[in-house]
Amino acid sequence: MKLMSLFDGSGSFPLSAKLCGIEPVYASEVEPFPIAVTRARFPDMTHLGDVSKINGAELEPVDIVTFGSPCQDLSVAGKRAGLQDGARSSLFFQAIRIIKEMRESTNGRYPRFAVWENVHGAFSSNKGDDFRAVLEQFCMLGAGCDVPIPRPAKWWGAGCIMGDTYSVAWRTVDAQYWGVPQRRKRIYLVADLDAQRAGEILFKSESLPGYSAEGFKSWQGAARSTESCTGETAGFVLNDQGVVYGIDRAAFNQGKNAKYDISIEEELNSSLVAKGPSAVAYGIGNGQANQMDIHDKIGALNCMHDQQAVMCDYIVRRLTPIECARLQGFPDWWCDDIAVPEPTEDDMRFWRGVFDTYCDINGQKRKTDNQIRKWLADPHTDSAEYKMWGNGCALPNAYYVIFGISEILKSSGR
Repeated sequence: MKLMSLFDGSGSFPLSAKLCGIEPVYASEVEPFPIAVTRARFPDMTHLGDVSKINGAELEPVDIVTFGSPCQDLSVAGKRAGLQDGARSSLFFQAIRIIKEMRESTNGRYPRFAVWENVHGAFSSNKGDDFRAVLEQFCMLGAGCDVPIPRPAKWWGAGCIMGDTYSVAWRTVDAQYWGVPQRRKRIYLVADLDAQRAGEILFKSESLPGYSAEGFKSWQGAARSTESCTGETAGFVLNDQGVVYGIDRAAFNQGKNAKYDISIEEELNSSLVAKGPSAVAYGIGNGQANQMDIHDKIGALNCMHDQQAVMCDYIVRRLTPIECARLQGFPDWWCDDIAVPEPTEDDMRFWRGVFDTYCDINGQKRKTDNQIRKWLADPHTDSAEYKMWGNGCALPNAYYVIFGISEILKSSGR
């Protein structure tokens, strides 16, 4: 079983594939730092670069294509240029084109599954017409012809379309209920292009063996269990999956006199734990450039994109990169040891292509070989890692979807 991850980012889908016994063979990404990370973690995975330059008919066929296409033009916090007119979100159609090319070159056999992840705002973008266009494109891939989809007054958070030989299902997923300490509401859409089992993947019970947050954590033993908030007085403990064992979990509530009287109330589903009688935590910003206000008291951080800051006992600090990794369900070491201090000529050839593509897309002057070598010697910056985590998928959610697909592929002999 093989997978291709378009708009790959932090590597959530390739890692999910590895955990499920699926080989991630292709990735498409243009940001240098995420490429450095996933190239170190998946050395056998081929990086294809700009999606607009990929021809699906020329690639080795894969069983699954995943993509979280750029969401900036769909998000409620952006300018909402939309799926068709937005320069970034319109890249969705490039992914559809690649899948269609591969399907046509393999007589409709590969890929069998396509997975799309995006912001909840896609439901309301252009009064719902953008999500209707998304559904029509996936149904077209399965049916082999145009399939008109009526637009309801409001899109429900979950649904399924059953064709004669295909199915498309979607579901709203909030990462805070999947074992990570952040509120991150996303649409996950699965298209089964050969059968009617898409709904089976998205709507199965999470309590089944292999799907629970507890079961998922077992592979992350290398991650440290807690990270303390800095400050002169009590803060909170944030653990890698938002769970502290052996004590009651607690949420933070200011009560009636929110400005003066801070109290703590127990809550079963919280991810932040109080260490003292006056501890309080706030999430600052939802990760959008124009949303820097202080949010409600939090049981889970509200991090829609770039994870920004927390306030503990009125001392504000930015989240650490490791905390951001944990917010996405990744191990602490995911971005370690990615430097290439002595690049070979093959390395340089690859990275020249990466930086030429990145600079051309962003209207920047191309890098010299000396600049590339200097970057490769120390590619890590906190800002680059923040950006990668902010644009990525929460790993437990991606794993849930890919595991379900892997079970169907195994049962069908593919």
